[in-house]
Amino acid sequence: MKLTQTHLNTFALTTPLYYVNDVPHIGSAYTTMAADAIARFQRLQGKSVLLITGTDEHGQKIQRTAEEFGRSPQAHCDQIVSSFASLWQHLNIHYDRFSRTTASRHEAIVKEFFQRVWDQGDIYLSQQQGWYCVACEEYKEERELEGGKYCPIHVNKVVEWRDEQNYFFRLSKYQKQLETLYQDHPDFIQPESRRNEVINFVKQGLQDFSISRVNIDWGFPIPCDPSHTIYVWFDALLGYVTALLDPEEEPTLENALSKWWPINLHLIGKDILRFHAIYWPAMLMSAGLPLPGRIFGHGFLTKDGKKMGKSLGNTLDPIALVNQYGADAIRFYFLKEIEFGQDGDYNQTRFINTVNANLANDLGNLLNRTLKMAHKYFNGCVPNVKGEEIPPEDALKFLGVTLADTVTQAYDSLAFSEVCTAIFTLIQAGNKYIDEKAPWSLYKQGKQQEVSQVLYSVLESVRLAAYLLSPIIPNISTRIYQQLGYTLDFNDQTILATALSFDLHAVWGALPANQPLAEAQPVFKRLEDTEGASS
Repeated sequence: MKLTQTHLNTFALTTPLYYVNDVPHIGSAYTTMAADAIARFQRLQGKSVLLITGTDEHGQKIQRTAEEFGRSPQAHCDQIVSSFASLWQHLNIHYDRFSRTTASRHEAIVKEFFQRVWDQGDIYLSQQQGWYCVACEEYKEERELEGGKYCPIHVNKVVEWRDEQNYFFRLSKYQKQLETLYQDHPDFIQPESRRNEVINFVKQGLQDFSISRVNIDWGFPIPCDPSHTIYVWFDALLGYVTALLDPEEEPTLENALSKWWPINLHLIGKDILRFHAIYWPAMLMSAGLPLPGRIFGHGFLTKDGKKMGKSLGNTLDPIALVNQYGADAIRFYFLKEIEFGQDGDYNQTRFINTVNANLANDLGNLLNRTLKMAHKYFNGCVPNVKGEEIPPEDALKFLGVTLADTVTQAYDSLAFSEVCTAIFTLIQAGNKYIDEKAPWSLYKQGKQQEVSQVLYSVLESVRLAAYLLSPIIPNISTRIYQQLGYTLDFNDQTILATALSFDLHAVWGALPANQPLAEAQPVFKRLEDTEGASS
């Protein structure tokens, strides 16, 4: 099976379809913040973007959780789904489709896909015995289990012994094709550590996996045998396909796959890597469908160096964090401070210090002091200078002319930390530049042209930085642009998709001479290191 390129001017990406056994946690927020930043960056480049998120709502775990709360499974799902939608709104996440696996349109896609794989002879009935984790919705090999038969992921959950008839998918049939895929397309699984993990697992030999359960009402019945319910991977993974349908389209695979398929990027946590990097491509191969472009598995989050959990009393409430500190501060910390793909930690003191140092001190103060001088020396306008008039050896221009290329490469690699480091190198150079050039002294000496060039270089560098940071901190970037005299709102995705040229706005020197500037105002309020940020 060959990878197929989608149209160069489109970009489709997905978060996982999050399980609705409980309200969203900081890990779900982390994945979705990253996906939103990627989508925003692709829109800046003038691409038509489809960001898919959603919820996986079937399975025994959901059924049991709903029973514990005295609700029907559907009522439980509806309630939890609303909490996801609320969190995405708080975090300023602009998704295009929200896929729910309980949707009737999804059932039609699942059944059609199932039939394709059935017709290939890749589904059969057999006996299944083994240790089963309800929380993972997965059978575990005995060598994986912790002492006392605990799940290695849900360490406080004891696995259950199962002995039942299930329908199986012939994963073993696709071992060689998967090995060829990984060899021919080394970027299919990222980062490299995840790719190596998958390759080593596949080398041990693939076993067919169960795709149905018995005695579970909450799910879609298998078309050829209604006594069985379709298991999560032949249900949830198809949610990515269902989301591709336009609202009024008939739910068929042909319609769903007509524009956006194959997905350019699946963004997932490393705990579900195996299902996306092994099961999913094999299922698509069986159905005769093109494969997605890239699977990226990021790491886990800890708090103060410790794993988070309700039993430990150290969970992070993402809604509480946003309410106290604002969406941009949260987005900035998690995307800057954690190397995407590796495990990362939240520490409140480091969070406060990082955000204040970068957003308030470096970026906010640089713009504020420069605007005040522009109002004092140039009647509140951009100095009458063109970017090409600034000599190439100018310290800020020297850094700025290559910044867009550097940042573009980093965004494309999902290296958000590198994005921020590169941009703040320019910002920090801007503060040093003002101190060294001392435009107030130049003004007193009557060197008006030099003052013009100094202030233009700084203002333009701040503009460029705000533009390139806008996928990560859209609200702050908007406030910066508005103080520079633009009416642009980086949260208006329609305007961004139709009215902006990436080359025009990312190139150093695009700030118009004589453009009226707004009065200097703080673009970011310093955070206080107070208690109560989490619960």
